[in-house]
Amino acid sequence: KQSLLYLDQLIHCDIYKNLSKNFNKAFEFLINENIYKLENGKHFIDGDEVYIIVSEYKTKLLSEARWEAHKKYADIQMLLSGEELIGYASADGAKITQEYNPEKDIMFLDLTGEYINLIPGRFAVFFPHDAHQPGITVNSPQQVKKIVVKVHI
Repeated sequence: KQSLLYLDQLIHCDIYKNLSKNFNKAFEFLINENIYKLENGKHFIDGDEVYIIVSEYKTKLLSEARWEAHKKYADIQMLLSGEELIGYASADGAKITQEYNPEKDIMFLDLTGEYINLIPGRFAVFFPHDAHQPGITVNSPQQVKKIVVKVHI
């Protein structure tokens, strides 16, 4: 089963605000706050319903990247600087390599998928049925800064 990829730019976010009140809160924050000045770490928009994780890291080789999926949250992933490849595929029927951790809302999978180039100004939305493989090097490893908005479903 193929996963649909929602890859877009913030200027089109009105389309996604109507998905739920939590998506509305997430995109309102992304377009109205100075997201480029956010410090690394966790930032709450609406408690556990909508929050942001800001992180900086060096992209990794494809062979080092792991497929992950969530059950309670959708991810809106957006780079603030740098570029990375991110894989996407349906999580349905995938082989589980690390059991679901309910505290961290994450499980790791073994599967294959397709890849997109994530650059600043674009976001990708991954729902609980979507597996994703973030943080992959495009040409050579580079430092990136990323926002992941966790949207409770």
